[in-house]
Amino acid sequence: MNRDSGVTIDLETGLVQPAVHRPSPNQDARPADCAIDLVVLHGISLPPGAFGGPWVDRLFTNRLDPAAHPYFREIAHLRVSSHLFVGREGHIVQYVPLHRRAWHAGRSSHQGRPDCNDFSIGIEMEGTDESAYTEAQYRTLDRLLPALMAVYPGIAADRIVGHCDVSPGRKTDPGPCFDWERARRAVLSNRDHGRETTRDRVG
Repeated sequence: MNRDSGVTIDLETGLVQPAVHRPSPNQDARPADCAIDLVVLHGISLPPGAFGGPWVDRLFTNRLDPAAHPYFREIAHLRVSSHLFVGREGHIVQYVPLHRRAWHAGRSSHQGRPDCNDFSIGIEMEGTDESAYTEAQYRTLDRLLPALMAVYPGIAADRIVGHCDVSPGRKTDPGPCFDWERARRAVLSNRDHGRETTRDRVG
């Protein structure tokens, strides 16, 4: 456990604490012997531009009512998920254990390697391309990302990317309002300390 951040990652169960755990059916096993070495950051709001409702949760758990909003008719059939969701107030919801494959990146590739879902962790940030993310969300990333890097050594600072980077031309999130400099500065400053103080809870 990272004692400073309060983030615990259990490698046996794939669960993150503190997080609210709401299992999504939209997951499956990763390919055998596939190391986790990438984080993909997304942006999401449902309906577009609205924050704080139950709709992201219902999308990821296949309970989105297509009659609740005109936009939902376009997406209610989708079977998608992410490992983690970070709300505007900085709270974390976990939908898929980290060692399982979440269905978050779709058609994607990173450095010529296709199918990023196989080897990545997906983190959905509640936000849009047009609005700034909150300081509470960045503070959560300050704690969460170094903890992930500590237990998955293949995740380096340059392997924390946006959905726009792995699906260019198809996706734009987390968008131009996401402060990459702010996020990466915190990762770099906490990286070495995180590796020293984070330990898994297997056994």
